[in-house]
Amino acid sequence: MISVRFAVWLVIVSGVLFGTAGTAQALGPAAAPPVAVGILRIQTGALALLLAMPFLGARRSRLPALWRRPQIVVTSLAAALYQPLFFGSVSGVGVALGTLVAVGSEPVFAGLLGWVFLRHRPTAGWLAATGIAVAGLVLRSEGQFGGGDPVGLLLALGAGLCSASYTVAAKHQLDRGAPALELSAASFALGGLLLAPLLLGQPLGWVASPGGAALVLYLGVATMAIANVVLARGIHGLPPGPAATLMLTDPVVATLLGVVVLGEALSPVAAVGVALVLAGLVLQGLVLARTSPGDLEPAPVL
Repeated sequence: MISVRFAVWLVIVSGVLFGTAGTAQALGPAAAPPVAVGILRIQTGALALLLAMPFLGARRSRLPALWRRPQIVVTSLAAALYQPLFFGSVSGVGVALGTLVAVGSEPVFAGLLGWVFLRHRPTAGWLAATGIAVAGLVLRSEGQFGGGDPVGLLLALGAGLCSASYTVAAKHQLDRGAPALELSAASFALGGLLLAPLLLGQPLGWVASPGGAALVLYLGVATMAIANVVLARGIHGLPPGPAATLMLTDPVVATLLGVVVLGEALSPVAAVGVALVLAGLVLQGLVLARTSPGDLEPAPVL
């Protein structure tokens, strides 16, 4: 078992990688539709992991056994469903509100699911850190909210639930000895296969361009394969709720890259929001670092 501090840093690093996805997509071909990008991201990530497994001590022959486990079916479905739910929410309520609800609800769902299924009882420190960070997300999105379409909001909540379900189900399997690389490969290979029919109606000519190929490779290898293996290693040593809270590094990095690389403006209120998210992340990291490993890992229910 890795140390708590190292686990915290692994989750933060994965959040940093996830946070680069939006900027990468913005720099890619304008003709690339978000849904197709999301599906190809999962499928490329799965392919990269499958190719890398023999060189990293993992065995592809163990994947069929993983696919027979209910928790791996959950991680696969969660990874697959997240894409249409998230992009559907963005289409209905706008990027700012859809992202806020999906990303902000994930730590809450992860904390509740971890409490029910893994006996990770929410702590005062986690509640405080998550509350501060989510409040920061609200301020970060100030002035960017579209209409509050109920269907779009439900889709965003569904995306947050999918992400949290992936974290909790993956945590369950990691605690029982499933290797991080094999777990991620099994989840994304099955999830990518489930999403394959959705590609039939998507324009894919942009993938043949240098920019399109580079976009798919970067998103698949860096923000899917590497980021999720690093995340799996991190959540193996942390409760699901706090781990999901630390993943709010993602929108912070996305915001900073938007300002520095894409030239986006950041209002004073939004800047305060980013500072609050960072404060919540720091508080969560300090709370975890001062908690004994035995308190973090109760006996799971399942």
